[in-house]
Amino acid sequence: MPLPRVPHRLSDAVRAVRRAVLTRRRLLAFVCTTLAVLAGLRALAPPAPATVRVTVAAHDLAAGWPLEPADVRVVSYAAGTAPDGRIRDPVGRTLAAPMRRGEPVTDARLVGRSLTAGRPDLVTMPVRLPDPAMAGLLHVGDAIDLLAADPQGGPPSTVSRRCLVLALPAADASGSGPMNDTVQGRLVVLGVPEADVTSVAGASVAYFLTFDYSR
Repeated sequence: MPLPRVPHRLSDAVRAVRRAVLTRRRLLAFVCTTLAVLAGLRALAPPAPATVRVTVAAHDLAAGWPLEPADVRVVSYAAGTAPDGRIRDPVGRTLAAPMRRGEPVTDARLVGRSLTAGRPDLVTMPVRLPDPAMAGLLHVGDAIDLLAADPQGGPPSTVSRRCLVLALPAADASGSGPMNDTVQGRLVVLGVPEADVTSVAGASVAYFLTFDYSR
């Protein structure tokens, strides 16, 4: 039984495709070889390095700033390159020192016990100084002597020497000025010698606290 005849148009199309393939066989062979090489290289390539998520400052931040969601963002660090002491969710914490945009948020940048790491002789302690203008003269890292003065008169007495200024919370967050009838002044965070903690706590309630710079 004779085979059915292929229509001229289909036959012409088949011949045209064959001619095109033959004409470009070298190019097609090169493309196929290149794809095979790339596939092999991809199969042999090492896996992508592991990463860890790190919370960093979204923009420049000042010391004493209470962190809000817009102040931080999360980025990826290669495993082994992220700093120690990083804080995953620092929102609501207060900065003890200024931060630059992109700097990782670590415990050393936040108000807390970690501020006295490496100084076992000091205890982190918040102290309210009655005069906010006087407190505004302080800088993180200052060493000061705390003095207690009796509001009713009498000479001041030294209650602690060489306290370290660890943080200066933002004025509006610490209650500077008369927020009500009883809360005034400026809150500062000090590293106080352990032996003086009780004396400083008592003096901050009963006396007017001031300071001078340690010699």
